[in-house]
Amino acid sequence: MNTANKITMIRVILVPIFMVLFWIDNTACHYAALGVFVLASITDAVDGHIARKYNQITTFGKFVDPLADKVLTTSAFLMLMHYDRMSVWALMAVLVREFMVSGVRLVAAGEGKVVAASMWGKLKTVTQMIAVIAAMLLLPYDIFLGVSAGLVSDILIWISVLFTIISGVDYLIKNRKLMEMK
Repeated sequence: MNTANKITMIRVILVPIFMVLFWIDNTACHYAALGVFVLASITDAVDGHIARKYNQITTFGKFVDPLADKVLTTSAFLMLMHYDRMSVWALMAVLVREFMVSGVRLVAAGEGKVVAASMWGKLKTVTQMIAVIAAMLLLPYDIFLGVSAGLVSDILIWISVLFTIISGVDYLIKNRKLMEMK
């Protein structure tokens, strides 16, 4: 396993640590969870940079890297929903997109093809990570510059949902030939 893939696997390992820390109803644990989430988010940029710079792009990495992102962001969204900081409808939009894209990737894999993340998929991931970080930072506060912290979190989460939907439509359009019935 090359360095880029090892870094991706670190992101996967950080997810349960993040969830346990965030689950503990304690401000210090929430901030520790935020630190773990930020570290895991940074690994997403680092593994991609290393893979491209040192020619470590692999089929395994193309499959596991977006999966690790999905696991990280979905776990964070579930936790935010637990703390009433995310709408079930927003989470359902994210989950539908993630299952749909995973289905497209499975069909492609069955035909010997790998569907790598697109620019829209990467933008979706970045906006989701920003929304999660902001929501976690604002969680302990009722008011932020005169605006409800919940409203700020909601706006950022819905912006990430918009990019989630756009990227899902992009995947469907680009891979429509895989979905044709034969």
